Parts: sequence; C-alpha cells; structure tokens
Amino acid sequence: MNTLLVNPAVPNTFWSFAYALAFIRKKSAYPPLGLLTVAAMLPKPWPKRLVDLNVERLSDDDLDWADIVFIGGMMIQHKSAKQIIARCKEKRLRVVGGGPLFTCEPDVFEEVDHLVLDEAEITLPRFLQDLEKGSAKKIYRADGYCNLTQTPIPLWSLAKINKYASMSIQFSRGCPFNCDFCNVTVLFGRKPRVKSASQIIAELDAIYKTGWHSNIFFVDDNFIGNKKYLKTELLPALINWRKNKKGCIFFTEASINLADDPDLIEMMAKAGFDSVFIGIESPDEDSLTECLKSQNKNRDLLESVRTIQRSGLQVQGGFIVGFDSDTQSTFQHQIEFIQKSGIVTAMVGLLQAPPGTRLFDRLRQENRVVGTFSGDNVNGSTNIVPKMGLETLLQGYRSIMRHIYSPRNFYRRIRTFLKEFKTPEVRVPLDFQRILAFFRSAVRLGFWGRERFQYWYLVLWTLFRRPRLFPLAITLSIYGHHFRKIYELYIR
Repeated sequence: MNTLLVNPAVPNTFWSFAYALAFIRKKSAYPPLGLLTVAAMLPKPWPKRLVDLNVERLSDDDLDWADIVFIGGMMIQHKSAKQIIARCKEKRLRVVGGGPLFTCEPDVFEEVDHLVLDEAEITLPRFLQDLEKGSAKKIYRADGYCNLTQTPIPLWSLAKINKYASMSIQFSRGCPFNCDFCNVTVLFGRKPRVKSASQIIAELDAIYKTGWHSNIFFVDDNFIGNKKYLKTELLPALINWRKNKKGCIFFTEASINLADDPDLIEMMAKAGFDSVFIGIESPDEDSLTECLKSQNKNRDLLESVRTIQRSGLQVQGGFIVGFDSDTQSTFQHQIEFIQKSGIVTAMVGLLQAPPGTRLFDRLRQENRVVGTFSGDNVNGSTNIVPKMGLETLLQGYRSIMRHIYSPRNFYRRIRTFLKEFKTPEVRVPLDFQRILAFFRSAVRLGFWGRERFQYWYLVLWTLFRRPRLFPLAITLSIYGHHFRKIYELYIR
C-alpha cells in the first residue's frame, strides 16, 4: 500500500524562524518528528513517501501515487491540514489523521476517514490490524499512556535533511507540573515517561549517520521531569557519546527549578546542551498563583535565570499576559523583567485556553471562551474574553512587543546576556554556512537595516569583550530580525 505522510504548513510565527532561516539558506526549523516516528511503525513492505509542506509542495503526482494518506501536526497547522484533506478527498483517497491537532479537536475533522488519536504507539497498531481485516473504525482512542521503550527510531531516510536548521529527538513525555493553561498533561499525563539511554544513543547514531553534525532539539516539554534518570543514565551516556562525535549541539525545554540543581546544569552543559527554553510566564506572584505555576513562585526569578546563564546555558523564555490577576502595571513589569534578565529570545503571548485544559473548562463555564484556539499566542489573538478588556490587553501587549523588540532594547538585551553568560563547554563549529550568515547579516542588518548602528556596536563590543561568543552574537542579531518581522506582520 503506497503510503503518503504529509506534514501541514506552519504559518510565519515566533518559532518558525522563517525570516532568520533565509540567512542560512534553510527551509524549515525542524522536521516532522511525529510523522517520521509513525512511518517507522507502519508495515515495512509498504512504500512510503514524506511530503513536508514547509520545505516542498504537495504535487498531484504525490497524491496520484498514494493509496492512503497520513496527516499529523499541531494546532497551529489547522488551516493547512484542512486544505490538504480537501485535496485528498477530491482524489478519493483514504485519509488518516493523528497527533495533537486531531486529538485536541476531533469533532472539527468529520471529513477524515480515520482518526488515530492520543499516542500512536497504542492506537496505530489497532488501526492497522483492523485495516488489514477490512474493518477499520472511524475513531481510535487510548485508555492510558504508552511505554516509550517500545517507540521505534524515526525513519530518517524519508526526510530531506539538508532543508532543516535542526534535527529533533524525544526523550520523555509528560510533566510533573500541571499549569492551568497548559495541555501537556492533558495529552501526556503528569508522570514523566522516558526512553532508555540506549534508545537515545541509537537515535542519535541514526541522525549522525545521515551526515547531520549540528543542532539537535530535545523536544520534551520538560526535559528535567525525571532528574534521577537524567543524572544516573542519560546525561552520562550523552557525555560519553559526544567524545567521538563532532559538532552536535543540544537544546531543550525545562522548568525553572533547573536553577536549583547546579550539578544537573553542569552535567547538561558537559553533555552538549547550550540553551534551554523556560516558561517564566509572569514576574507577578498573583498571576503565577492564578495559573498554578507553583514551581515559579517564592523564588527570585531573575536570579534563577542568571544562575542558569552563568552555568553556560542560554535561557529562552515564555511570557504570558492576560491573566485575570493582571493589571495595567503588569505590562511594565514584564518589560523590566525581560530587559534585566537578558532573555534575548523572549516569547510574549496573550493568554489562550487550549481545549481540554482546566483554564478552558473554567472560562467556558463563565461564557468567556470565544472563537477557536489558534495554537499561536504571539499573533495578537486570543480565544478568551480577558477580564481587563480586550482593547486594554492588546494595547498593553503591543507596548511590550514594541519595547522589547525595538533595535535599541533588543541589542541592549543581547549585551546584558553576553555579560552574564559562561562560554559553553561545547562550542558551535564555525562552518562555511555560519560564515556566509555573518556576511549576509552584515549586508541586511548592518547596511540596509534600521538597526545598523546597534548591529555594528554589538559586533565591536563582542569582538573586544566576549570574542569567543561572536558567532552567538550574530545568531541572536539574526533572530532579532525575525522577531521584529513577526511583530510587524501580526501586532503593530
């Protein structure tokens, strides 16, 4: 059975890095890890083809070749998924939908033939068995969570590796925390489940054998959910693996309590991690209490961020405005925290309520859920009625974005970060692509951009003050170009 796996397009967003990727001649930030993993679960005799709309077009020839089409993705890919499904139905193809996009809102995809929901390790084998017998059902759901030690190595041979800026790998699912607005625990539970260290090493070997020797993103929603296993098994294995592997740099997501464990931070740095995304959400205690962000409370958040930075991990941060506890002063508090912290990559979004979360259920009872959840909280939209009023919220949100991504404040934040940042244990190799990216940035930002004064000041400052961090300074400058474009596209 000819099997076509299709990854819907991701619109230009904060995390798409679309405007930054042009500097390194890449098409997309990350490959569709979920679909590549599903491909490895399908019968081996089935011919398989992957089409990622973020790096290539879906042709009629692809659809004419296929007998069955598997579509996966995230909520933000909803619009593109609908378009793909429509084309498939025109061709009278059998369509199978799965992943968070379909799991969170199965009712809006009536036209899909089979909805294989929740974790594919459980539901996909059931579907395949029924399909072989000719009795495949409309919906397949799991009544529990899978054992990740049974998850196969993604089928990397299907991906056009050179089109991406980073590869992806997953170590764990689930998070011990249960933030009010987050749907991670809805999808994957509160008890972190992990792959074995030997599995991760095998996956890394598979990626390395493709010729990929660069950035690898551990896509875990909270990488440090099981600290004991990290310290005793995975991180020692990664440290050993990297002894004979050149170039691979890791980054991931974690909770702020990482700052409380200096041994863990040190091991992550030695293992090759150079950055971590952390949900800061708000510097206001009332807002943290409201959203049940207990791990962020009763601590000096600024000092926690600096502790991690001084240990050699760049902190990227997520921030939210629109909590019921927020006031007019919240917006200025957010600006001040972001600038003082030196969090260069600061994702500030409006509060949204993903279906299935406690926030969604509470606000629906209050008749405060409006429209649909877009999956993109940085495009100036929300699916809730904010307590302070939508116009007041939008004005405050625009003031934050206008301030933190103005060239003057953005480049000042880079310097604040570089002053605190310990040079990483593992340095990013200065390859030909990065050299070209510098020259492209010099032309686009240093000569044609409105940030040209700040750009050249940063170049000189870094060369004199932190010369070993010069490639990182240029990378962050390019990120700033992308973030300003997103601000201009959606918010200004």
